[in-house]
Amino acid sequence: MDFLQEVMKGKRVGGAIRRLEDLEEVLRHPNIQTIFLLGSDINHVPTVVKRVKAVDKILLVHIDLIEGVGKDKAGIHLLKRMGIHGVVTTKSNLAKFAIEEGLWVVQRIFIVDSESLKTAIRVAGDVRPNAVEIMPATVPQFVIDDLKKSLGLPVLAGGLLKTEESLKEALGKGIDAVSTSLRHLWSGKL
Repeated sequence: MDFLQEVMKGKRVGGAIRRLEDLEEVLRHPNIQTIFLLGSDINHVPTVVKRVKAVDKILLVHIDLIEGVGKDKAGIHLLKRMGIHGVVTTKSNLAKFAIEEGLWVVQRIFIVDSESLKTAIRVAGDVRPNAVEIMPATVPQFVIDDLKKSLGLPVLAGGLLKTEESLKEALGKGIDAVSTSLRHLWSGKL
């Protein structure tokens, strides 16, 4: 299945929220179809899932940042039973468990130097997530080119985007979509 159509729903900007207080705003936003939950605890996930599904949006939970859920196969299974659409994680073992559960998987990778790029390509190549998300979104063009050529996966990005200009620049380099918590970038007037 096509991640960019099925998960991002053809949009190039996903709304990232760190606090539950921000949920209502992202649910109401007409341009945001994909919500990245970057913080909370397991007790709130069922309510978030219910609210997101009620407005026919997609929920990706950053499992590394959710408190109270086991960072293991059972924790992934629990999240699947709760009804999430997918996970974001930096951990290969969690990505593999999520793939086994039939969830959408975004493997987040931090690019700090050429060696981290090589490692990211090797690890994501072994895991085969549905997409990778690079941090920060301001990486050089060759990083995106190398990831796409080596992995053949959609490349998302997040971090260090502040202005519409920086958003346009990131997308202009070949990044397929971004996740951002900055409300003024949710409009997606690109």
